[in-house]
Amino acid sequence: MNYSSNSDTITRDFFDSLLIEPRYIDSDLPSTKFELYGRNFDTPIMTAALSHLGNTAENGMVIYAQAAAKANAVHWVGMGEDKELEDICATGAATIKIIKPHADNKEVLRKIEHAKKAGCFAVGMDIDHAFNGNGDYDNVLGLPMKSKSTEEMADFVKAAGDTPFIVKGVLSTKDAEKCLKAGCRGIQLSHHHGIMSYAVPPLMMLKEILEVVHGEIPVFIDCGIESGMDVYKCLALGATAVSVGRHLMPLLKEGADKTAGHIKEMTGELAATMARTGVKDLKSFDPTVIHQRNF
Repeated sequence: MNYSSNSDTITRDFFDSLLIEPRYIDSDLPSTKFELYGRNFDTPIMTAALSHLGNTAENGMVIYAQAAAKANAVHWVGMGEDKELEDICATGAATIKIIKPHADNKEVLRKIEHAKKAGCFAVGMDIDHAFNGNGDYDNVLGLPMKSKSTEEMADFVKAAGDTPFIVKGVLSTKDAEKCLKAGCRGIQLSHHHGIMSYAVPPLMMLKEILEVVHGEIPVFIDCGIESGMDVYKCLALGATAVSVGRHLMPLLKEGADKTAGHIKEMTGELAATMARTGVKDLKSFDPTVIHQRNF
């Protein structure tokens, strides 16, 4: 058998290996209502922390935010200029700003402060962009990056204050433990669209990481989510919510309504699967409904 080294392919294969057990008796119409950091949303399907969508659609980053607002979904945003973030927050989207691990911590702290002033309801860091593919520190669009220590993470958490600080790119129990030690208020399991070959699928690591987190903070899943069925599998196995990005990108050129409509369609597929498995709300998932294909 031929195996791929591509982490996106591996992730897709893992999703497709998971089968769902129907449970109809005593089931009822489900709710997909979602609460995060004191705010209420219609769906646990969040956008992903994308950047530089100008080549996808004119004003792509703002359209992306408008879509999240129209779907009443949490919106994540990645790299970008200060003015762009202000325009994104002005759409009314509940925005989580993810900051790159800049070598200059003063720039990280400045961006945290700006995100708070712009109106983001959470902020965080993308830790998997610290290194490049040659074993050196990364450089993103001319900006030098550097790995961060647990102590530095604690400083960023302190700077965020009452604004929740989230770490994106966690794929090990070791990093999850360090995030807890630093006082982080959430983690997102992600391999950043296959930034490293043979990376373990985020959903495959979920169980081990949940055992470390003990319910103290939300755990989100990113990478390769393409349907309400994928969302269901993540939530059934214990994820708090999921992020969808590249699957939405082709729709942005058709506008915010079309993109928001697809988020709602995926939420509908999630709700249909919940109804067919006896899950009444997001707190009622049972992981025993998932079976892994071995035939």
